[in-house]
Order: sequence, then C-alpha cells, then structure tokens
Amino acid sequence: MEVSKLIELGRTALGIEFGSTRIKAVLVDENNTPVASGSHDWENRHIGNIWSYTLEDILGGLQGSYRSLAEDVKNKYGVTLTTVGAIGISAMMHGYMVFDKDDKLLVPFRTWRNNTAAYAGDRLTELFGYHIPARWSVAHLYQAILDGEEHVKDIVFQTTLEGYVHWMLTGKKVIGIGEASGMFPVDPLTKQYDPRMLEKFHALIKDKVPFRMEDILPEILVAGEDAGRLTPAGAKLLDPSGNLKAGIPFCPPEGDAGTGMVATNAIKKRTGNVSAGTSVFAMIVLEKVLSKPYPEIDLVTTPVGDLVGMVHCNNCTSDLNAWVNLFGEFAQLLGVEIPKWKLYDMLYFASEKGEKDCGGLLAYNYVSNEHVTNVDHGRPLFVRKADSRFDLANFMRAHLYSAFGALKVGCDIMLKEEGVRLDRITGHGGLFKTERVGQSYLAAAIGAPVTVMKTAGEGGAWGMAILANYMIKKTAGETLESYLDEKVFKGQEGVTLAPDPADVAGFEEFAKRYVAGLPIVREAVHSMK
Repeated sequence: MEVSKLIELGRTALGIEFGSTRIKAVLVDENNTPVASGSHDWENRHIGNIWSYTLEDILGGLQGSYRSLAEDVKNKYGVTLTTVGAIGISAMMHGYMVFDKDDKLLVPFRTWRNNTAAYAGDRLTELFGYHIPARWSVAHLYQAILDGEEHVKDIVFQTTLEGYVHWMLTGKKVIGIGEASGMFPVDPLTKQYDPRMLEKFHALIKDKVPFRMEDILPEILVAGEDAGRLTPAGAKLLDPSGNLKAGIPFCPPEGDAGTGMVATNAIKKRTGNVSAGTSVFAMIVLEKVLSKPYPEIDLVTTPVGDLVGMVHCNNCTSDLNAWVNLFGEFAQLLGVEIPKWKLYDMLYFASEKGEKDCGGLLAYNYVSNEHVTNVDHGRPLFVRKADSRFDLANFMRAHLYSAFGALKVGCDIMLKEEGVRLDRITGHGGLFKTERVGQSYLAAAIGAPVTVMKTAGEGGAWGMAILANYMIKKTAGETLESYLDEKVFKGQEGVTLAPDPADVAGFEEFAKRYVAGLPIVREAVHSMK
C-alpha cells in the first residue's frame, strides 16, 4: 500500500522526543520505517540560577515539532495529517516538575543539567543503600525540603518532562518504568516503586511535608500497556490548526535513555548501548543486582522493567571537536578548504597508525565537570613527558581514547569488579560517523564486540515511535524483545567489530595512565580559576 494511503488510514505511529537542543518528531509505518519527520530547535534558559525551559518553551516546542512533521507529510505525500495509529512522548531524563492542587507549576522546571541536589542525593544514597544521582527527581525534592523552600507544602503531583507533556495531551498522570526508575528507585520484580525505600523516605520527611511520596508520583506503566488517549483539548494543543482528531491511543511516556535502548535493540540481558556525542553514556542490562551501590553507576530499568547499570559522563566529543577545528584553521592558512566530514575522517584514520597505548601521551576532555572521576569543573588538558612519542597519530589516538576515558572507569566497575557479563554493545552517536575508528576503540575500552547499525542514527524519537507501534501491533504474549528482533531489526544492516587484543592491551595501559593522572586535572581546577 502506498505510504500516503497508510497515513490517511492512520496505520502509522508517532514518536516525539524532547532533547536538550532539539525536539524531534518521527512518523513510522507499520514496519517501523520512518516515513516523515519534523523538528524544533530550542535552548535551555538560566532562570533564577537554575537551568530550565518555560512551559511556553515546552508547549510551543511541542507544537513546532508537530507542525514541522505535518508539513513534511504534506510536502512528501500530498496528505493532510489528521490521525495516527499511536503516539509516544519521550524527553531528557528526570529533573523536577511539581504542581499544586490547581495543576499550577510551583517552580520553574529544573532539568537534569542542574547539580543543585547533589547533597540530597548523597544523603539519600546513604539512607537507601542505593545510588541516588543529583539529577533524579527524589533528590531534587529532598533538596527542596532541606532548603525549606516554601512551595514544597503545596505539592500534590510530581512528574518529569515527558510525563508532563503526556498529561497535557491525555489527562493521564502516568510514566514509563524506565523513566520512573529515575524518579524514585523501583523494584524490578514488582515493577513498582520500591516499598522499603518509600517507607524510609516517608520516615525521613513525615514531619516536614503533608504528603507521602507515593501519593504524588505518577503511576508506573511498562512498555505495551495502554497509557490513555488524545483528548479533544490535547488534540488542539498538539495541533492548533484543528486537523488532528482526538482519540488516538498513547503508549507509556519514556525517557531518552529508554528510547535509546529500543533504537539500538539493547534491552536483552547481557546487551547494552553506548551513546557518544557531546556527552557519553553506557547502559548495560544486568542479570542480577550489583553487590553494593557505586557513585559511578546509576541503576535504572529498560522500558519493560529489567535492571540496567548506567554510566553517564558529561564529556565526550566537545574537546575532540575543538582540536579538529584547530586543524581545519591550519588547513585554511595553507589555502586548503577541507569539508568538515573529510577532516574528521582524515584525522580519525590517522590515529590508527598510532601506537596502541598512544605513545605515552595523555589527554582529558573535561570541557565541563565530570562526576565519574570527581573533577568539579571543566579543564581540558593535554599532557606528555619529554620522552613521549609526540606525533599526529598518537595525538589523535590519545584524544579519541580520552573520549571514552571516564566511561571506561565506570564500565570497569561493572565488568571487572562486579563480573557483569556483556555479549554485545551497540554504539550510536556522532563519534561513530567515521567508519570503524571510534567503534574499534570502544570495543578495546570495554573488551566486548561493538555493533553500529545505520538505523541507530534515527535516534530516540524513532525508538519512541517503535514503542507506540509495539503497543498497538503486538500479538498476544509477544515480548518487546521478540518484537524488536523479529519486527524491527531483522535483516537490518550493521557492522560488528570484536575487540582487537593488541588494542585492548594498549587501551589498558592508557587507562592506567589516565587514572594516575587525574590529580593533574584536579590541580588545574584549583590553580586555573
């Protein structure tokens, strides 16, 4: 059947994801193939010393991304978009959105980027015996309580960005389990908020607030469950033109970590994915709970509720990009104009000629703080000894290794100290655009095969559309794992590279030097105010 007819009949699914700088909408057909897309650029604001987006930013951006999608459908297929088979909403993880009894936002949205709840996170980690990062919703709430913020007494509902948008469109106060696990710890067995930790938290705050935590949190749903339908008001909000009809079913809203796992087919135990761009994070689906909490590892879940160990690092390609730009400037001085993609390829491929341990060179890519290695502020550094082998190949290899340096510190805890088994990991993001190079270095860093698929570039909005399709297309008893294997990724093109033993040994040597040299960066933070 022609795509235009499928769209008219609503035999499609729509995923919308709110990223840090762009809101993307992807429409897929029954086979989860993207047929149209739209986007809206936005930037966070510094409001009262808090990184935030206003409600006008959020809802205006939602409308902008949908309008862009509808225009793409009209331009490509000559069809006015009036309905879709199902919709899913995703967004950047966690943060703090709280509302009163009149559904009024009590304080500006506090995004994941804010580190203001670090003290509360540390105290809750001690209380629960479970790592609570500063960006998690419960950490933000407890910090507000500790700080005596006036608004806390009026809270009747707390959610995250995608939970808020979903609520506005459907009237349902629900959240997908992957995102819920970053609001408050969940029990992977019951797929609900952990009751033991809820009681501990209640005992901690009962004299300070008029509510129990479980009473203000959204209801948890897992992938495939019905999460409500588009209301008439929601249809008008999403599409002010009035073309979109109400009644469209919604799947549970999920965070960008969960949609990334879906978009890379990394929800099975002993699989994982690494997203490498401005920041880098690894998610590995665990077979069992870790023996103890680690500040380097966040415990979240897949969209079906299986436990995941997550290592999230703030820095990846920004410093690397700066060096590539510097070489581009030099080329321009010579009167040579080199396309950016070719410049990256030339420099990345040159790194393969370097020594396996980078010839004794050392680099830190810390444009911003890095909690995994306890560095409080950004101080990018390149360091060498007088007898280090300083040439272009080793220089570029050191900076590419550095892009995975902090990530390796966290992953080594899971893979070496905890004995977590990993059969396959999928890489996606800008670092893998140059064929082979970043992929082989990641394989060396984690000691496991790395697969890069063409579809991974479609991103989290595509993953969210897949979750929407799964809800309406799954057969009786069909798991998300089976649906992804058989209905989405079967026959998909991908390249898998096994770790080269010589590269692994070389990366281990670099990693020893990297960890030993961390005091250099911390001293730079102290000395370079």
